[in-house]
Amino acid sequence: MNRFSTSLLGEAKTLLLATDGSHFSDGAVQEAIFFGQACGAKVVVLHVVRNDAESLKSANSKLMRRQQEIRPYLDQFRKMAKDSGVECETVVVGAPHPERAIVEQAILRKADVILMGRHGKEGRFSLLVGSMTAKVIGLGFPKVLVVPREFLISGNHVLLAVDASPSGIAVEEALSLGRCCSTLTRLTVLCVAEREREMPAARKQVEGICAKGRLTWPNIIYEPLVLEGNAAETIVQVAGERNVDMIMLGGPSKRGLPRMFLSNVTKNVCGRAHCATLVVTA
Repeated sequence: MNRFSTSLLGEAKTLLLATDGSHFSDGAVQEAIFFGQACGAKVVVLHVVRNDAESLKSANSKLMRRQQEIRPYLDQFRKMAKDSGVECETVVVGAPHPERAIVEQAILRKADVILMGRHGKEGRFSLLVGSMTAKVIGLGFPKVLVVPREFLISGNHVLLAVDASPSGIAVEEALSLGRCCSTLTRLTVLCVAEREREMPAARKQVEGICAKGRLTWPNIIYEPLVLEGNAAETIVQVAGERNVDMIMLGGPSKRGLPRMFLSNVTKNVCGRAHCATLVVTA
């Protein structure tokens, strides 16, 4: 299979790769190049230097020092992009709140998707998803793709996770993959019910989504799945058992946080899944 004949990100024109320059970003770097080729998109590589409450002189000095330190890393990415025929721009900025700077730069440069690696050092989220990635997701950018280190997306099987208040945008994005992803063969739609009495409504919901998909893109296999239990654990387990390429789920909505995000399911799934996770904001 030719990986570059497919795109799970749709018709993206600009991708923003937020990186700290560590090996934890390796998976996101590989996928940025892949999606740059698959979508014919420009890749903006962003590194944000935290300047806290420093004086302007001190902040500028720190920024210049970090620019020198990270230059070999950025030069290497530029070479990879050039060798792959991908347009690339590298940006280094200083900011007191890096997560806000990442989203601001994504908006400024009209990025369709923010790509981030996965790791963390702060508290319990060190076992889940990096705190910076979690903060960026929490700011509600339309699409954030979280990629584990050394993971490659082949584009065969996607898991769409919904709850009692699913993100309509995430559902529509998943169903549109039949148009923009030529190698997608299977879409599993999963709803995890907290209690047995919720399962009939959940089953009706996922079967409705699959029925809509079959009418639109009949060449794809749609699998409705309803299970009872812990949402994050079940999503991660199902993704692993089915060896999916990517999990799609809703993130924080401008109209209020959906139940899935309030319970930290999104952060848990992003941090524990074997595969990439695309968080789509309603």
